Amino acid sequence: MALAGAAEADDPDFLSIGGGYFDWNRQKNEAAEFRLEYRSDIKFWIFKPFGGLMGTSDAAIYAYAGILTDFFFGNRIVVTPSFAPGYYENGDGLDLGHELEFRSQLEIAYRFDNRSRLGIAVSHMSNASIGDENPGTESAIIYYSAPLNMLFGK
Repeated sequence: MALAGAAEADDPDFLSIGGGYFDWNRQKNEAAEFRLEYRSDIKFWIFKPFGGLMGTSDAAIYAYAGILTDFFFGNRIVVTPSFAPGYYENGDGLDLGHELEFRSQLEIAYRFDNRSRLGIAVSHMSNASIGDENPGTESAIIYYSAPLNMLFGK
């Protein structure tokens, strides 16, 4: 594993937008999914905080905050695992069994010269069996992450 220390050292905070396919694993309550996330550049050991909002075409919403870490393979490839608890409302969509849901995700992205990223992610949401039911679900998402300094001249 070739970690690129220089690439990691100058990595900024990001505004990420994503879109994809919700509940593709069962295809009983599938829907389009949209996300907006803020990913901080502040590090606590190897972890960085992030937060976001998710919505589906079935009016489900999920507000979450958690941690992520970036692993650099050269200057171009970034693998980002993340974990975030959050509040979920199913709207007209999939009932996940509880308002408190946990999302784990793995993203693989290509890093451009301006540090923006284009990636694909697979995530799992479930309530860790704290509800009477725990069907869980998976999402497949395409992300574009833009450095905030590129967007707002920080």
